Amino acid sequence: MMRQRIALQLWTFCMPFDATAIKRLSTLRRAALIEGTTLLLLLFIAVPLKHLAGMPQAVSIMGPIHGIAFIFYIVQLLRSRAMLRIDGAQLAKLIVAAFIPFGALYAAQVFRGKEEASTH
Repeated sequence: MMRQRIALQLWTFCMPFDATAIKRLSTLRRAALIEGTTLLLLLFIAVPLKHLAGMPQAVSIMGPIHGIAFIFYIVQLLRSRAMLRIDGAQLAKLIVAAFIPFGALYAAQVFRGKEEASTH
């Protein structure tokens, strides 16, 4: 119940039902999944390898990959803002979620719910 209430607070806009918006929502969901996954890999695999196993190459590889994924996610959010009617507060929540482990993965689930609701 709490998850649904948070999702409703996160998305208070009326979702358009055209094919372009659904495609944009799908792209945004994938971008959130990629960004969230790379953050988790960086924090829970690469950083421990650097500090515990003396392998700084892990962060050197994973850091830029996550940086590119993060930038792609933010660009997709900004591109989708007008079409999906995301207001400033919602945009800020989605950007902040990208900095929190599992936050972007939660955003991806919200995007998936909206995507499924739009196709029915």
